Amino acid sequence: MFADRAKIIIKSGKGGDGHVSFRREKYVPNGGPDGGDGGKGGDIIFEVDENVNTLSDYRYRRKFEAQPGQEGSKRNSHGKKGNDLILKVPAGTIIKDVQSGKIIADMSGDNHRQIVLQGGKGGLGNQHYATSKMQAPKYAQPGQEAIELEVQLELKVIADVGLVGFPNAGKSTLLSRVTNAQPKIANYPFTTLQPNLGVVEWDDGTGFVIADIPGLIEGASEGVGLGHEFLRHIERTKVMIHIVDAASMEGRDPVADIYAINRELEAYNASLMQKPQAIAANKMDAVFGEESEIIERLKSEFEPKGVKIYPISAVSGQGVKELLFAVKKMLDETSSEPITYEPEFDPSIRDDKPEAFTVEVDPKDGAYLVEGPKIEKMLGYTNLESERGFLFFQNFLKEQGILKALEEKGIAEGDTVRIYNLEFDYYK
Repeated sequence: MFADRAKIIIKSGKGGDGHVSFRREKYVPNGGPDGGDGGKGGDIIFEVDENVNTLSDYRYRRKFEAQPGQEGSKRNSHGKKGNDLILKVPAGTIIKDVQSGKIIADMSGDNHRQIVLQGGKGGLGNQHYATSKMQAPKYAQPGQEAIELEVQLELKVIADVGLVGFPNAGKSTLLSRVTNAQPKIANYPFTTLQPNLGVVEWDDGTGFVIADIPGLIEGASEGVGLGHEFLRHIERTKVMIHIVDAASMEGRDPVADIYAINRELEAYNASLMQKPQAIAANKMDAVFGEESEIIERLKSEFEPKGVKIYPISAVSGQGVKELLFAVKKMLDETSSEPITYEPEFDPSIRDDKPEAFTVEVDPKDGAYLVEGPKIEKMLGYTNLESERGFLFFQNFLKEQGILKALEEKGIAEGDTVRIYNLEFDYYK
């Protein structure tokens, strides 16, 4: 099966913690702080690899994690930066946030390499907290936490022209005739299980990329059969060619087939119907009886709607050149800019707002109880026995909005505040 979707979990590297240490030199019994900074965590980077054309590498492995930064050490030694993790994807891959469905990155056009998750910053060592009043700080800054995110990878092929139509209409045969592509061709449903790309080249050196989009069936827009796996590849194309079996060799009605395909395209993404279209009435070499009858029927049905009919035979080459010239003209009249998707979400913008916390009043003794994950973590690395450490913690409470929340709860001077295993009296 062609792998064009994958859901994975990515995690950047945590920043290394700052270090607490003091110089220990001969004849210097009370050396100053020399704790080094922690190293930055590794980034998660997506990179286009021209030698990769599916997302199969991500079908059987779920989690990808960059290396954390190392902790700082004594003698002002900084921790080593964590290694970045580079994930290779084919051109045309879109990266989405699973939770919101928003686009993080479109790996197409000029975007060949993008940092999707940034590693955490390394924490500062205790040397940074020395002052004239506090010459021996016993605390350091922890490294910034890693970011973990579940993302959806979707491959949307990059082609100027998309061939659409029911199975066995002759799309693969046409592609093999007009390009250097060698798609698998046989007479059974869903012969093509992956989009095939080829380049139509002109004598002047110009050309365009054409994609054989696997055969659609009714209900494809609702996920019937392999519908969603195929439809997304049409989104980047600028022009669509409907291939229909004009000879009705499968017993199908060409007019009904075109309407059926258009219904699926519109149901999947209504904007697809705004793309220029052409109808290639294929297998004219196999039409029995009056061939003009089916062509006139197609023309009377669709040409008043602005869609031209081109009788062709992909096998013999009849009418193919005329079709290609018409498609080239349509492409010349459309924008030459590649169809790309703008980012809607940047997971590396960390939320610097205060983290969630609770302030409650203990009914037993009236003490104010404060809890929150960031507060608990801060208590774990702050030396509250020192004046400097306690001031550091008080400033943290103010920055997080906790002191304001206590005042809104009605706290008065002298009231008790209890934060996990820490208890103190409140004074402004």
